[in-house]
Amino acid sequence: MEIVIRASVMFVLVYVLLRLMGKRELGQMAPFELVSLIVTGDLIQQGVTHQDFSLTGAMLAIFTFAAWSFAMGLVSHRFPKARRVLESRPVVLVRDGRLLKSNLDEERIDDSELAIEMRLAGISSLSQIAWAILEPEGKISFIRKDDADADPRYGQDTAPA
Repeated sequence: MEIVIRASVMFVLVYVLLRLMGKRELGQMAPFELVSLIVTGDLIQQGVTHQDFSLTGAMLAIFTFAAWSFAMGLVSHRFPKARRVLESRPVVLVRDGRLLKSNLDEERIDDSELAIEMRLAGISSLSQIAWAILEPEGKISFIRKDDADADPRYGQDTAPA
């Protein structure tokens, strides 16, 4: 039972830490961030299993993490108010070719990171962008002005769904 309690505490800790760290894709991580994530995983394992190196202890820890993930997904799906707390929301980074500096700062994305993502999307200038949206999973979606002009929904002053 001790392993289940330890795994539950670590799950909450990891969940909160990942929420505080922000939205990042593994491909966007610097080498140090990736190594830190791997080391964190090892530290979590040590904290969960303590000195129990048995197969049963490992299975209990993994099952507990999986159960908490499933439970949080279910709560998020069934209760929209809880979803606002449990899940990240999309964040508009560029609107009508203009950077929303406060949103970029809040998400800790600098101009060079955005420029890299723009180039990867085949966009050479901010003036081509109707919307740039940081999605909950960390990917930046771009809607070009010519695409937005073809769809009347994008003329509104809110982020597209």
